Amino acid sequence: MREFLVELTTTFPEGTDPAEVDRVRAAEAVRAGELAAEGHLVRLWRPVGELRSIGLWRADDETGLRERVLGTLPLWPWMTAAVTELQPHPNDPGTPGSPA
Repeated sequence: MREFLVELTTTFPEGTDPAEVDRVRAAEAVRAGELAAEGHLVRLWRPVGELRSIGLWRADDETGLRERVLGTLPLWPWMTAAVTELQPHPNDPGTPGSPA
């Protein structure tokens, strides 16, 4: 599988019922756990003081990531996503045999 850096920003429409927001966020947590168990969601961060997420995701390709992975998130209809495909760096200290 390929790796992708994904920045997700969620914006609820003005006037969205807070109970609906809570319900969808709870469903989002469950689905994120499922995607992690399937190997698609590797890491997830939230920048300090911000309401966006940055994650390391895996999928066969970007189309699959958007349609079959991210598209299954309950919050997806309210999200914007910036997707960057990644490739290994020769100096990555986490890669066996790396010079770093």
